[in-house]
Amino acid sequence: MHPAFSVVEEQPEFVVINKSPGIGFHDESSEPGICTIVQNTLGYPVFPVHRLDKPTSGLLILPKSAAMAKTMTEEFSQHRVEKYYLALSDQKPSKKQGWVTGDMVKSRGGAWKLTREKKNPAVTYFYSRSLIPGVRCFLLRLYSGKTHQARVALKSLGAPILGDTRYGGGSVWQEGGNVDRLYLHAFAMRFKCLGREWCFLQTPDQGLLFQEFSRSSLMGDWQSPWELTWPASAGG
Repeated sequence: MHPAFSVVEEQPEFVVINKSPGIGFHDESSEPGICTIVQNTLGYPVFPVHRLDKPTSGLLILPKSAAMAKTMTEEFSQHRVEKYYLALSDQKPSKKQGWVTGDMVKSRGGAWKLTREKKNPAVTYFYSRSLIPGVRCFLLRLYSGKTHQARVALKSLGAPILGDTRYGGGSVWQEGGNVDRLYLHAFAMRFKCLGREWCFLQTPDQGLLFQEFSRSSLMGDWQSPWELTWPASAGG
């Protein structure tokens, strides 16, 4: 049984954690959310400034004061925080790299869908490489912060994320065996704050197929994702 989170780095102004999959962001009637769990474990208040879906794992930054939360909220709202995600799919995407842009509108059952309009678009750029036979690994940079953005982006490419049954992802891997989690992980962040640049990276540590990533050459190639060639501005 994995703990709900581990501490990646602790600073006087904020803590960065690696959230486990299956831990909700908000408190529910039957179980506490990740902020409550962190506060109870570490013994001080933390303030939410961005969120991860319950089945998504990875990096979450939690300020320790309302003042720092205000500063970080501004950074996120102005899209000055670089956010990189890892995802796996057993379907072939319509293209191997490039932009996925479009407005997102609510669909049925709590899902979202991408449209061709671009009034207030979700903006994503991605690279992809073969991980093992039958599974492709995606490195996505999210230029915006929409609900389910990475999940909807890959769905729109015809390559829904493994384990993402809401968006058509398989619950049984086509090469055999049940999929043990949603294969989406908040992999890296880079931002400027408090007079310096901060870079954080967390390799996924849960999920049998993510273990393949940790053993692959991709881990070395993508260990500093901000050093890859990314378009300088959001576009389509």
